[in-house]
Amino acid sequence: MSQPDCLFCRLAREGDHVARADGFVAIHDINPQAETHLLVLPERHVDTFREIGEFPPGEAKRMLEFVAEVARDAGLTDYRVVVNVGPGGGQTIFHLHWHVLGGKITRMPE
Repeated sequence: MSQPDCLFCRLAREGDHVARADGFVAIHDINPQAETHLLVLPERHVDTFREIGEFPPGEAKRMLEFVAEVARDAGLTDYRVVVNVGPGGGQTIFHLHWHVLGGKITRMPE
């Protein structure tokens, strides 16, 4: 279920999507930290990776497959996938999301 005040819930509904499939979307990071910096997020609200268990196993698998598909469609063969968990892990927006970074990485995502 989406949260009305969550930025990523809003972007999942209304954002400029790079890709969308099966309950997940990919968007460009507005503060890119690599030549290619995409965010993959579920359309429904889950605060953090700690709550990945809220996804049925098939849905979690589809999300990871979508992350790989987004990277492939962006033309990336070598890339990094990062998920920040909690404030101490650098998470600043509390909606589960994966950073897909390719090309020259200027700094690690915050």
